[in-house]
Amino acid sequence: MSMTRKQLGAAVTEQIISAEQADALFDFFKAQNQDVPQFNFTHVLYYLGGLIAIGAMTLFMNLGWQSFGGAGIVFISALYAALGLKLANTFLAKHLAIPAGICATFVVCLTPLAVYGLQSWLGVWPEGSEYREYYAYIKWHWLYMELATLAVGAVILWKYKYPFLVMPIAVTLWFLSMDLTVMLAGGDYSWELRKLVSLYSGLLMIGLAFWIDVRSRHQADYAFWVYIFGVMAFWGGLSSQHSDSELSKFIYLCINLFMIGVGVVLIRRVFVLFGALGSCSYLAHLASGIFEDSWLFPISLTLIGLGIIYIGVLWQKHEQAITQTLRSMLPSALRELLEARG
Repeated sequence: MSMTRKQLGAAVTEQIISAEQADALFDFFKAQNQDVPQFNFTHVLYYLGGLIAIGAMTLFMNLGWQSFGGAGIVFISALYAALGLKLANTFLAKHLAIPAGICATFVVCLTPLAVYGLQSWLGVWPEGSEYREYYAYIKWHWLYMELATLAVGAVILWKYKYPFLVMPIAVTLWFLSMDLTVMLAGGDYSWELRKLVSLYSGLLMIGLAFWIDVRSRHQADYAFWVYIFGVMAFWGGLSSQHSDSELSKFIYLCINLFMIGVGVVLIRRVFVLFGALGSCSYLAHLASGIFEDSWLFPISLTLIGLGIIYIGVLWQKHEQAITQTLRSMLPSALRELLEARG
């Protein structure tokens, strides 16, 4: 929960606290949250600059670096990595955790480029393949780059312990699941297989994220990015499945509603967002297909919507009692996680 000066001012007006206490509390909360990502101008500049630098070495890498050769690419990558680590340590010494973490993340994102340069230098890079395709195509020979990135990411995360470092690790796990499937399938990778890989790898990543969430419940939010890419992969694979059965489509709706419930319980907006998108797509299917000419359908939806609002009113009225009762049934680790997030 964030606390604003306006809210503290209202507490002063209600004579709950004094003006001096309000100022002291505001300074305390500001100091507590200085290393937590927030939507303010300073943090926007931090992340904008960091993402531009990361993008330059990943998504927006062009063919110009080919002229340096494999050895040149390795040397330049090492130089950039040394600069990134130097900046990370400098920022860390000044207690600027966010820019330190972004610079350390930049180093992790350099790893695929360095491995590509090393393979080119040693003459083992496959002909007809370019580094920039790593972020667009699924190929088994990316595995060396992915495994190296995971190793470097684990070491850097262990040293700096900044949650944003999990982002390239989560992306790499997603890539690894797809490229590993290509290798195991002998290079045959149909769209049907892609959907299933996305579905099950996403489910595994969500499980991993939940485990990280429970383990780090008293620390920073290390599970955030794993949840993001896990839900994206799972929901993408689920939504791309084709079925002519209305029962299957209804089960799809139920899964999306369950995702919304999980998102509310775990306080993870990504579940709610994708669950809502899936639920709306099912309602669109009903409106355009099953009940296309029915005048009762909009009325029914309106009544359902109003009923959900009424349930929300009842929930707000009895939320504390229901929450306490439900949480008392949970394991202590999960209960502590929900209390820390709530």
